[in-house]
Amino acid sequence: MAAACALTAAAVLLPLAQAAPGGAAPSSLVREPARMAVAPPAPGDTCQDPEASLRPGGLDGPAIQRIRAAGHLVAGVDQNSFKWGYRNPAGQLDGFDIALVKAIAKDILGDEKAVIYRAIPTSQRVPALKDNTVDIVVRTMTINCKRLEDVAFSTAYFEAGQQVLAPKGSAITGYDASLKDRRICTAAGSTAEAALASQSYGSVPVSVPNQLDCLVRLQLGEVDGIITDNALAAGQAAQDPSIQLVGSPFTKEFYGVAMNRDAGDLVRRVNKVLEDYRSGGEDSPWMNAYKTHLKPVLPGVSGPPAPKYRD
Repeated sequence: MAAACALTAAAVLLPLAQAAPGGAAPSSLVREPARMAVAPPAPGDTCQDPEASLRPGGLDGPAIQRIRAAGHLVAGVDQNSFKWGYRNPAGQLDGFDIALVKAIAKDILGDEKAVIYRAIPTSQRVPALKDNTVDIVVRTMTINCKRLEDVAFSTAYFEAGQQVLAPKGSAITGYDASLKDRRICTAAGSTAEAALASQSYGSVPVSVPNQLDCLVRLQLGEVDGIITDNALAAGQAAQDPSIQLVGSPFTKEFYGVAMNRDAGDLVRRVNKVLEDYRSGGEDSPWMNAYKTHLKPVLPGVSGPPAPKYRD
């Protein structure tokens, strides 16, 4: 357990990912606010179906032109979520989300390596988009009505649900009264934190900057359980066989690529990429990425969620 904990803690301290060869230096990442095509505000009833996004389009609007002029895509990602966005044994960023970033860069710039990755904590995903520090965030980010007030989303690329992660042998049985007086960890700014604030079941909430910090605290005995997306939790359980998912998912949530609300042309372009990414059934890029990264820790997923559009 101590070894697992030490390895996990070390992962948190790894440096940010590299730029593509020939790309701008990291110091150039703070950008002036861009003049971009405004995405039409979602109608008042859209939040009954927040996964509905702009229809796919391939036109090169202001946001796309700015990315091409820079020569790289700046992507906000995680580097600590096993099988989603993490450092592989060779020290390279890898995972399901990273594969999608590469597909977007390939479509816009013709080179999947033309990416500058910025590792950002959960709580900084929205601010990084609003101030144009990053072009996109691909970081297991759930589409919901609250976030749509601040950022735009692509169509959904993965379906997950909130679930409880606890040590094997724990008295915690799920998101229920068994949480009473237990220290339950969530990442700041996550949907899990919001869920626990709404219904705590008498637990003691513990908030941390990044989801992996919860795993470290659980390994150290500083918390009794974790609430997170079951897709993320499956990766954490694969890292540490002494913990397991308990109970059933108590929400249905969809991950989307997040972008600045003014970058309507980029939203449409990413949705075009996702249309191609889903196409091909068992041989689609989506399924190949799932088989490579997620199937070993999250079996039984038959395919991506169907896209929904609002105009």
